[in-house]
Amino acid sequence: MTTTGAHSSSQPARTRRSRLRTFVPLGVAAWLVLEVWLLTLVAGASSGLMVFLVLLAGVVLGSVIIKRAGRRAFRSLQETLRQQQGGTPPEARPNSEGNGLTMLGGLLVMIPGLLSDAAGLLLLLPPVQKAVSRYAERTFERRLRAAGPGTLGDAFRQARMHRPDGKVVPGEVVRNDAPTDRSQRPPLTP
Repeated sequence: MTTTGAHSSSQPARTRRSRLRTFVPLGVAAWLVLEVWLLTLVAGASSGLMVFLVLLAGVVLGSVIIKRAGRRAFRSLQETLRQQQGGTPPEARPNSEGNGLTMLGGLLVMIPGLLSDAAGLLLLLPPVQKAVSRYAERTFERRLRAAGPGTLGDAFRQARMHRPDGKVVPGEVVRNDAPTDRSQRPPLTP
């Protein structure tokens, strides 16, 4: 029996991989090879002990950077919570931003390798942090605009109920905030 319409093949349509999924693994592999090559060059120019000391210094310096940025972020959070509990709106602090990028810089310094150390040290510079932060913010806003209508609150208000047969039924959560008298409810018996 034949039907009219589009021809359906027995093989499902193959989805195309994004460029990011294709080139990121290749970039990571090239970065690792370059890091090892640079470390062997340094070991050939000096000694294996010098390479070990450089790697150890990177781990120690990176952990100090991450610890300081974490403490600064925690103090900023405590101050904001203290202001909110006091009833005053939290004031903007100009030096409170960039803790995440500082932590990322510290992590890059901790990762063994000279390129990651250089990238981590660059990320610790305030002008570089501001540029990276602006770029990330613009990219994030562009992606949110491209996502289409709806807000994050709409996504949280929607719920999915799973039925016993495995079907998913989209629904909406409705809260009834009216106070109820607990004495009117029947007791729960097993």
